[in-house]
Amino acid sequence: MKVHKILVSQPRPTSEKSPYFDLAERYGVDIVFRPFIKVEGLSAKEFRAQKVSIADHSAIIFTAKTAIDNFFRLCEEMRITVPETQKYFCTSESIANYLQKYIVYRKRKIFAAKTGKLVDLIPFILKHKDEKYLYAVSDVNNGSDAELFAANHIQVSRAAMYRTVSNDFTPGEPFDYDMLVFFSPQGIESLTKNFPDFVQGDIAVATFGVSTAKAAKDAGLRIDIEAPTVQAPSMPAAIDQYLATANKAAKAS
Repeated sequence: MKVHKILVSQPRPTSEKSPYFDLAERYGVDIVFRPFIKVEGLSAKEFRAQKVSIADHSAIIFTAKTAIDNFFRLCEEMRITVPETQKYFCTSESIANYLQKYIVYRKRKIFAAKTGKLVDLIPFILKHKDEKYLYAVSDVNNGSDAELFAANHIQVSRAAMYRTVSNDFTPGEPFDYDMLVFFSPQGIESLTKNFPDFVQGDIAVATFGVSTAKAAKDAGLRIDIEAPTVQAPSMPAAIDQYLATANKAAKAS
């Protein structure tokens, strides 16, 4: 079946150089950016209930830009002054660069892994084992990385600063897509919540990451596109491969 309309469950890219726009032009498809989930920051009261003191920590671990936004928001709401001596450990350079939104980058001690994986940040942390670490996470973080910290004898205080909730569809909002693209288990959960009687039929489903693929399978969905792979390290690359094959087959028929 030829694909005409794709729903990508992420915010619209800010750069017009996004590969998604190249795909839309090359294959003549309509790509709609519509997140299935949205992030809500925890209130200062909710954060205090965890009995974690930000001021007691000298280093912070960030694995997402959302965590950075909510960390500084909570500091402002609770009137906490972040000292210039604070150290920041980020799982990717893009996350580290995002800190410039809140601090004078060159004056702070910032460390970043190149892969986006927490395990590759551990060597940086081990070089600063005397720091008191605060790990900014979402409320759905299940603590699966606790073993990683324990194995390396790193003491970390986990602090939930935001939650992920379903971004509900409004009554009458069109849902006429030929492909749905998901990036998290929460996105799959939102689909089943918004459309409890959803029947996949010919709709192609694309998933990014092992946990997202598992959630899709558990929900009874057929996965047509999986990323990342060696051949398709990104979601746009995986969709490109699929569209090239699907549209060629549609023409042949």
